[in-house]
Amino acid sequence: MMIQNADTKNVIIFDTTLRDGEQALPASLSMREKLQIALMLERLGVDIIEAGFPVSSPGDFESVKLIATEVKNSTVCGLSRAMEKDIDACGEALKHATNPRIHTFIATSDIHVSNKLRKSQDEIVEMAVHAVKHARKYTDNVEFSCEDAGRTHIDYLCRMVDAAIKAGATTVNIPDTVGYTIPSEFGGIIEQLFNRVPNIDQAIISVHCHNDLGLAVANSLAAVQAGARQVECTINGIGERAGNCSLEEIAMTLRTREQLLGLTTNLNTQEISKASRLVSQLCNMPVQSNKAIVGANAFSHSSGIHQDGVLKQQNTYEIMTPESVGINKNNLNMTSRSGRHVIKHRLHELGYLDSDYDLDQIYNSFLKLADKKGQVFDYDLEALIFFDQQKHEDAYYKLTYLHATSGQKIIPSATVTLSVDGEEITQAATGNGPVDAAYNAIIKAIDGDELKVVDFKLDSKGEGADALAQVSVIIEYRHRRFHGIGLATDIVEAGVKALIFVLNNTHLADQIDEHKSQRLAGV
Repeated sequence: MMIQNADTKNVIIFDTTLRDGEQALPASLSMREKLQIALMLERLGVDIIEAGFPVSSPGDFESVKLIATEVKNSTVCGLSRAMEKDIDACGEALKHATNPRIHTFIATSDIHVSNKLRKSQDEIVEMAVHAVKHARKYTDNVEFSCEDAGRTHIDYLCRMVDAAIKAGATTVNIPDTVGYTIPSEFGGIIEQLFNRVPNIDQAIISVHCHNDLGLAVANSLAAVQAGARQVECTINGIGERAGNCSLEEIAMTLRTREQLLGLTTNLNTQEISKASRLVSQLCNMPVQSNKAIVGANAFSHSSGIHQDGVLKQQNTYEIMTPESVGINKNNLNMTSRSGRHVIKHRLHELGYLDSDYDLDQIYNSFLKLADKKGQVFDYDLEALIFFDQQKHEDAYYKLTYLHATSGQKIIPSATVTLSVDGEEITQAATGNGPVDAAYNAIIKAIDGDELKVVDFKLDSKGEGADALAQVSVIIEYRHRRFHGIGLATDIVEAGVKALIFVLNNTHLADQIDEHKSQRLAGV
């Protein structure tokens, strides 16, 4: 494996949206959702995708295994503690990966070593060395992380990095795990490592910065200026607590200030906006309007002076173009008179490949939406790509009929027909409102007393009174939480679709748990 040292001008982008990012979500992503994000990251040009923590749950193991099988161009990575069983789980999950990596870690700061691990520094070094050597049995692409490196004494950190490299680590990660350091301090840590660790040229130095003080991107930039050549980050900066270094911010800083920094990435930045939207929607984490690069206001100008300047010369108030991150300002509207070729062309213009969707299914959904709305815009079309449940022909639960009534002095009621593994079941119920009535009918139909609605959010996709309704729900089922999304012009239908989305995910989770039980029982 070729080692990339500090003299190289390319910065490796290591995305941990599916691992560190997913840990911060109110409900776990399904395997299908994780694969969607992984394939989007691959298209974005991410060098390494940290797909999950295989030993943590059967679902995570299966997700990492699926992603490792499907992703071909990016390296697929699994996380493990410095324990043999964790590393073995990674090795098993990644065995079909084209480019596998095992990422093992242990804490190194006095705070963690004394209070959490309750071991000596010598014991921690021994555990780290053993973990790296064990991981090398599965792959020569092994990354080692010194958890809480930002608060680790520099002498011990140098010793740990040296030992990890000698043991066979080809990448050594220096995390600011709790977002404690400031840029000059963190850059100084990286600089000291390069000055004091004799074998540091035999590994790539990586950084993983958290945003507790809002300095994750700044600390990562200071690190790469000091010689680090891998940055660990997430789409939209999601992650534990205040989040991680934002992929879009570090990428566009390196691109926009390339002349100053002299550093590049392998990213196709025109895919950034689409990746941001996908992660935001599937993870149920809205992007704040003033978020750098991908926020709704990132390329908006309200001041008359700014508007005048941009009209005369775009770069007077824009240091990058919207097109450079994949934001297309063309709000072309489409109607029911638009043909398939128009929809296919528009999706191509928006950056979607033919393999991303079934044209017949999307076109049929488009016609139904166009009949209801009159005009269909780019954001509507993308919403159909993300959320149209009709394209999941293999779904265990399908909605085949819905009728709901409500009004003043009328008890809300709903009748629902579900296809459950091909068998149709009809139930009716009342509720506090039409959505509640529909949910009660569905729960009766499937004997779903274990389902509990934890959160229900209604948003609009698009503009005006005919905007699409988007419902996001979080359902608790057997002590786990599942997130579902539904989209329709009718609020009740959107809510029901969101619940159906969840039911299919709970069914899949039950299948995985059953498979694990049978495997443990030796069946």
